[in-house]
Amino acid sequence: MALVILFGLPFAALFGLALDAEREVWSHLWQTVLPGYVINSLQLTLLVGVGTLVLGVGSGWVMAMYDFPGRPWFEWSLLLPLAYPGYIVAMVYAELLDYAGPVQSTLRGWFGWRTPRDYWFPEIASIEGAAVVLTLVLYPYVYLLSRTAFQQQAGVLLEASRMLGFNRRRSFWNVGLPLARPAIIVGVSLVLMETLADFGTVKILAVQTFTTGIYHTWFGTSNPAGAAQLALSLLGFVVLLVAVERHSRKLQQSQSRNIIARPYPRKRPEPLKQGLAFLACGGPLFLGFLLPSALLIGWTWQAWASMRLGEFGEDVLHSLTLSAGAAVLAIVLGVFLNYGIRLNPRPILRWVLRLVSLGYAIPGPVIALGVLIPFAWMDRTWLNPLLLRWEWELTYLLSGTVLILLFAYLVRFLSLAFGTIEAGLSHVTSGMDEASRMLGRNQWQTLREIHVPLLRRSVFTAGLLVFVDVMKELPATLMLRPFNFGTLATRAFSYAAEERLQQASLWCLTIVLFGLVPLILTHFKMQPTRRDLQEPSSHRLMSIAQTSQTGT
Repeated sequence: MALVILFGLPFAALFGLALDAEREVWSHLWQTVLPGYVINSLQLTLLVGVGTLVLGVGSGWVMAMYDFPGRPWFEWSLLLPLAYPGYIVAMVYAELLDYAGPVQSTLRGWFGWRTPRDYWFPEIASIEGAAVVLTLVLYPYVYLLSRTAFQQQAGVLLEASRMLGFNRRRSFWNVGLPLARPAIIVGVSLVLMETLADFGTVKILAVQTFTTGIYHTWFGTSNPAGAAQLALSLLGFVVLLVAVERHSRKLQQSQSRNIIARPYPRKRPEPLKQGLAFLACGGPLFLGFLLPSALLIGWTWQAWASMRLGEFGEDVLHSLTLSAGAAVLAIVLGVFLNYGIRLNPRPILRWVLRLVSLGYAIPGPVIALGVLIPFAWMDRTWLNPLLLRWEWELTYLLSGTVLILLFAYLVRFLSLAFGTIEAGLSHVTSGMDEASRMLGRNQWQTLREIHVPLLRRSVFTAGLLVFVDVMKELPATLMLRPFNFGTLATRAFSYAAEERLQQASLWCLTIVLFGLVPLILTHFKMQPTRRDLQEPSSHRLMSIAQTSQTGT
């Protein structure tokens, strides 16, 4: 309960600042910028939701139902765009498709165009451009969940639809899609939450949304009360999406009990349709991963001589330190909270701990503002006078150092570690705890000798996810970092803001390489087997029994 209160403190401070503000602030926001933020945010989420729905569900159905050349490779490579933060893809396409970029320059050279009036070219710095970029980055959420749902559907149901005269297209619309709807809604909900939380993409492409509005109101106009009210407005959208996602997850659980194991056999279509399937899967992969990677590698090669490698080394060290520290703290707290609720499964504790899982859905600017308010207050009213009394030169120890960054990362990403460890702990039966207690082990010894070894896969996965997400996190780091303290994400964003994208390419590539690690390990190395789930428990309990007999 104390930990939940601690992690809920930023949101309480946010509510207090917003409610304590003058009413004129809200009316001024409503009369000036708020309607534009609302309209742009809704348009962006709608376009990204539709785009990811089409790409994700379409590619998921093709991968689950058809066999064509390259399918095994596409099955995992379609997840690779998740390694890219949206702001890096936005940097690449802004450089590629801008008026002075290589595409328009080449077209002007070919056709003799002289001014923008001579031709029309889609504007990348627009809501539509931001929607395309975010769709290319976020569609794997929908693809992964929809593909899994299609593969787990009962083969006899699809066969029955074929016996009733349905072709594969009608089977998709009348059987496959309705059965997979809960999983698809979960994937689209995750996409919409990521879209609402995005800051870097919309900032680079000059789209005014809630996240950029919070940043501008706080830093541009020095109006923290107005920023808090904008943050609470955005929080309302997020809570609504979380409620939809929770409801869809319940529907998915109730449906999964009736799934029949036998899958539906994949069909190998005629050559023309095989080519169309290849293009349908290869197009998003090329635009979302292969093309940006090739351009970043080329720009890094071109600008290598002018790269500030010393600055790059410092940024890598800072990013690694923050990511590793946040990952270790998240693992410790995740294990502690999950084991605590296992020992004392009261409904009130389960309900309160669910509040921890909301952090991942909260946008970075909202968390940054909520964390800074109480930390700055504690520095001003309590810690700074104490440090001055002791004649310490360092002040603002909480709000001016990396401590505030680590706390903000925990508020944002603790839910990743909590949920991953919770899923792993659900496979440890209560009989193992009872056997360990009968062998003379107390609760802490049971945790150390039984649960932690069994949870090593989940703990590693949780730490890896938190590590990579902290590495890519931009808005909270940008708003809370100490002076003269850069990370890979903030330095890449700073170069992009100065239109020095080739200089930023090395930083961007490093972030992407770190992002590829969990995707590759998850697919090839992190698949649990029956031996992994059974053998460790028997061996561990056997060793405890032998130790107890020897001691007796």
